[in-house]
Amino acid sequence: MYKTFKCLIIILIFSAKIFAQSDTIWIDELEVSAYRVPTTYSETSRVVLIITKEELDNFPANSIQEVLEYTLNVDARQRGNNGVQADISIRGGSCEQTLILLNGVKINDPQTGHHNLNIPVALEDVERIEILEGPGSRIFGPNSFSGAINIITGTKKDRNLKLSLSGGENEFYNISTGITYKFGNIKNHLSLSKKSSKGYIENTDFDISNIFYQGIITSQSGKLDLQAGYLNKKFGANSFYTPKYPNQFEHIKSKFVSVGYSTDGKIRFTPNIYWKRNHDKFELFRDNPASWYNSHNYHLTDVYGIDLNASINSKIGSSAIGADFYTEKILSNILGNPMNDTISVPGEPEGFFTHSKERQNINLFMEQSIFINKFSFSAGFLLNYNSDYLWNINPGIDISYKFSNKLKLFGSVNQSLRFPTFTDLYYVGPTNIGNPDLKPEKAITYETGIKFLNDFLRTHFSFFRRNGKNIIDWVKLQDTLKWESKNITELITNGFELSFNLSFEKLYKKDIFIKSIMLGYAYMNTEKQSGNYISKYALDYLRHKISITLQHSIYWNIGASWSFTFQDRDGTYYDYNLQKEVDYNPFMLCDTRIYWKKNFVSIYFEASNLFNTKYIDFANIEMPGRWVKGGIIFDMDIKKRNK
Repeated sequence: MYKTFKCLIIILIFSAKIFAQSDTIWIDELEVSAYRVPTTYSETSRVVLIITKEELDNFPANSIQEVLEYTLNVDARQRGNNGVQADISIRGGSCEQTLILLNGVKINDPQTGHHNLNIPVALEDVERIEILEGPGSRIFGPNSFSGAINIITGTKKDRNLKLSLSGGENEFYNISTGITYKFGNIKNHLSLSKKSSKGYIENTDFDISNIFYQGIITSQSGKLDLQAGYLNKKFGANSFYTPKYPNQFEHIKSKFVSVGYSTDGKIRFTPNIYWKRNHDKFELFRDNPASWYNSHNYHLTDVYGIDLNASINSKIGSSAIGADFYTEKILSNILGNPMNDTISVPGEPEGFFTHSKERQNINLFMEQSIFINKFSFSAGFLLNYNSDYLWNINPGIDISYKFSNKLKLFGSVNQSLRFPTFTDLYYVGPTNIGNPDLKPEKAITYETGIKFLNDFLRTHFSFFRRNGKNIIDWVKLQDTLKWESKNITELITNGFELSFNLSFEKLYKKDIFIKSIMLGYAYMNTEKQSGNYISKYALDYLRHKISITLQHSIYWNIGASWSFTFQDRDGTYYDYNLQKEVDYNPFMLCDTRIYWKKNFVSIYFEASNLFNTKYIDFANIEMPGRWVKGGIIFDMDIKKRNK
């Protein structure tokens, strides 16, 4: 413990000497998804974090989950790294309370938040990641309770071929290739990727494959955007859901398609149609099942809908109005209501669906943004109808004042909403009991802060308070064995964060040793009203998180990237080996990558968990120690032939 804090203090002193944070590419005029109307980053009155393409290329990471591990106020609780599974939450919320979007299209899974990042996109496909901290229900609808993450794919290049090959310890390998080619006004991007490992301990092997396509057709009237993908993921789930039966296994197949159109001009229409299917096979016993074990768990979820959005710009601001219609459906042998007839599970001769559930949502929204001199004002509401929970309204207001073009004071009040997942409602297993009578979660969040932005420095300080009611959690009494889902906990969460992002290359307008530094600190405290119940998720939050990322040159096209995070989690868990309730221990992680870049070739070596720290993100799940990898990347522009 003493060594951890000593190392942390050394890092903080080092960082203080060379100032504060990074983003080599600045995005002040980039349109971001913080409102229903198109809004540039510099105009937002909310905290929106941007992870740029350059940062993604240099991060010592192999998955989106690992990138988010080092992002301020994002809690990426991994059960297995390299993209196997992670629960992503923002500002002390749960993984069910964070909305995930792919190019602006909602992709959350109604079965469980554990599947929200089952998306057919490799890290190499990602152009940037936008993170909205705080509630987004008035913008995106239910389930954007504590924040939203928008993953943007594609490339600015018109003709490009990229090939990545890497390998490392534990028989790890990763192969990905992507081609972008533009024919006239049609731009196409196709990528394929596969990664695999035998695992760092018994039953932690994985095999993940992705296919992703994105096509953009540009015309004088607007832009048509088509995206489609397929994910096939198999992994040993050692103690993922209960330490009592560690030999668990999971196989996930996910499909996704969306078609959207956006017009240009003062009046913009952006209709979008989307569909996502997630097929989950869970085996409590990978082999040698117990005598009482009758069947694996099979789940098939479909989410499909249409989103209609219209906005108009004027001299003083923008107005938006629209609607969103979507259906959530599940077929399962355990989740939902019993069916009269069984349905065969696709691809599983011995599997049958015996339960089902379907619910519909209608979202109607309106938003008005006004910019007058130094003031900006954005207010709106989203009216939701759910076939199970009827009508709910989510209003909100954001206000800011510019002291100058670089310094802004902001504040907001927003209400948010989340519906229970099908697992919350119906799951019954050896250690869990669902509750079909759950009510939706609701919260009001108050936030204020200050931002500073210029050519080389981006920084903000913010404070927030979230008053949550009917918060859903899996809880149990001290003397009981099974976890039950209940609206048992009312939570008041207070927190603040401080972030600096400094580009020395922009500051000095030349190449120097230290290219950029990113430094962030977040603190949270939760006041609970949950009686004598022990919490499984809602009260296990990061009280302290410090994130530091440093990028620097070494010599002759050689550079390095260092990422540090210190996490101190509030909460307890039942240690299966000690047979008692214990506290989560704080820990510090360091990942590093050393790379050489010349023309279209990059060679790198990286180490995750460099100091071989023993830690857990979830109760009883051992995370990997030091893991060394290396790879080569060919990133080539394709020249256009002259006729």
